[in-house]
Amino acid sequence: MTFTATNLPGVLIVDLDLHNDERGFFARSWCSAEFLNAGLNPRLMQCNISFNRKRHTLRGMHFQAEPHEEAKVVRCTKGAIYDVVVDARQDSPTFRQWIAVELNDANRRMVYIPEGLAHGYQTLTDDTEVFYQMSEVFHPESARGVLWNDPVLQIEWPAAGNRIISERDLAFQPIRL
Repeated sequence: MTFTATNLPGVLIVDLDLHNDERGFFARSWCSAEFLNAGLNPRLMQCNISFNRKRHTLRGMHFQAEPHEEAKVVRCTKGAIYDVVVDARQDSPTFRQWIAVELNDANRRMVYIPEGLAHGYQTLTDDTEVFYQMSEVFHPESARGVLWNDPVLQIEWPAAGNRIISERDLAFQPIRL
């Protein structure tokens, strides 16, 4: 695996090292020792799949607060997403900054998101599937979110005629200053 830093401290793009032959390829997508050597949280407590029927589905911006903060590794296994990470750590020099990267089934890229950052995405194709690996199990009492179109954050989402967003995600508030 190749780890590439982003503008947000601790957020890394993870590219797989593909070993190709006449049959196809083989790649390791998880190795706790490699994550630990890269200074990342290697704990793996829960994996989830999110299936999205329609293009323009927006999920986010989600995170878990203390004492159940979680690191995430996110990968799009079918289709394509515009993946967004927002620094929600109030003591961070990059607080309220965000990055975006396209994850799709062709580039096989992953994003590592450390504790304290909000995550969301918009699907770019129908029938999109996203695979999550988390360092903590889900605790509903610690679930938090940031409004996807927060005017302070000014996230540049892809154009969409009719976004599909849950009532829960629409109810999130702007990030606290």
